[in-house]
Amino acid sequence: MELPTPDQRILGDKARIVKRLRQVVPPDSVIDDGHETLAYECDALTAYRCPPLAVTLPSTTEEVSQILKLCHREGIPVIPRGAGTSLSGGALPTSDSVVVCVSRLNGIIDIDYDSRLVRVQAGRTNLSVTAAVEEDGFFYAPDPSSQLACTIAGNVAMNSGGAHCLKYGVTTNNLLGVRMVLMDGEIVDIGGEFLDSPGLDLLGVVCGSEGQLGIVTEAVLRILPKPEGARPTLIGFSTSEGAASCVADIIGTGVLPVAIEFMDQTCIRACEAFSGAGYPDVEALLIVEVEGSPEEIEYQQGLITQVAWRHNPVEVRQSASAEESQKIWAGRKAAFGAMGQVGDYICLDGTIPVSRLPAALGGIAELSDRYGLQVANVFHAGDGNLHPLILFNANDPAELHKCEELGAEILKLCVREGGCLSGEHGVGVEKRELMTVQFSPADLEMQMRVKDVFDRSWLLNPAKVFPLELSMARRSQ
Repeated sequence: MELPTPDQRILGDKARIVKRLRQVVPPDSVIDDGHETLAYECDALTAYRCPPLAVTLPSTTEEVSQILKLCHREGIPVIPRGAGTSLSGGALPTSDSVVVCVSRLNGIIDIDYDSRLVRVQAGRTNLSVTAAVEEDGFFYAPDPSSQLACTIAGNVAMNSGGAHCLKYGVTTNNLLGVRMVLMDGEIVDIGGEFLDSPGLDLLGVVCGSEGQLGIVTEAVLRILPKPEGARPTLIGFSTSEGAASCVADIIGTGVLPVAIEFMDQTCIRACEAFSGAGYPDVEALLIVEVEGSPEEIEYQQGLITQVAWRHNPVEVRQSASAEESQKIWAGRKAAFGAMGQVGDYICLDGTIPVSRLPAALGGIAELSDRYGLQVANVFHAGDGNLHPLILFNANDPAELHKCEELGAEILKLCVREGGCLSGEHGVGVEKRELMTVQFSPADLEMQMRVKDVFDRSWLLNPAKVFPLELSMARRSQ
């Protein structure tokens, strides 16, 4: 993975730039010590690292504006950062860049239960949004596995989803408006406290734009009444193909579960050792959760169980209590941490049509054998959002290179099967050179023209999303 050549003019002028930053925000909001900036040299894609020139920790939208105005005048690249949980290198700095971390913008601005919305500062963590409204019977639906730590800013940037996105959708389906700072420091409001905005759907452009267009400092989010009840069913299979076929048939019944999650044996064993969830030792399992009144839950679980038995499961286990439900989900929610105890890994993120799950899993297994690297699978099966985890030795450059090649082949497989390169992690640096696999030159040109409108100098989050050669050529124009 290649980073752009740093601007030596900026590197040589670090002292003056840091001094100017401390003039526009409180001095303790600027970090320039080399040891302290190491904490910001990467995000959750830890295979790639680069310490930034400096880090800023603004506390208000106006402070973000002042930082961007300064960087715009000086031609300094800016890296937007939430909590650094990106798995695609979306917050990876360049050595001549200033990181703008929004973690201090973490307040609740307003809650409107009548309109079913909440306005938050974008550094607020995902799970804490629900925590602010759950006593009054509401919740915020998108639930990434990193929801304890990840911020709303990052969720908006990557259009994050989570286990329950099958029924409730991803961030874009639960986002009503944003306040955003453009690269020149202009503060704009897009969308608002209503369902549909007049004019062009710029909110749809911003959500999922990966920090390429501006830095989101506030968000208006849809909140929903908590369901009367919810209950998961755990279904174990002797083959991954059997579990994958079962998913398509469940969807075909017309029942819309809240979630359908998949884990293969490698992941099952890691999660069991980590959490003691009581998972059976099978080749693959599904967690299928439905919600509603007791009668609705019983009816839906009955249909799902009927479908499951057609696929010769090893075990079908319906949760009978809140404690059992929590235990079933505890293993799945801990999956990425549990796999970290097995070894180093890179987590991919591609999507395929649900009907192509058996073919895709078979293809991934063949690629794993060809490259000699183990691949564990844990993903949102209900909407075909795959998360293959490639295990490798991070201390061996040759294995990292092989891991990158295998990851690229898996993502190409997703595109061939009718899917796309990313479901919720974004493109970042991980997939930027694969964009030509999915998009034609004309497609990429149109996307880059959108960035031109918002960030003519191409200073926001450089070296991300678009192939490096194309983005560097754009920046030099």
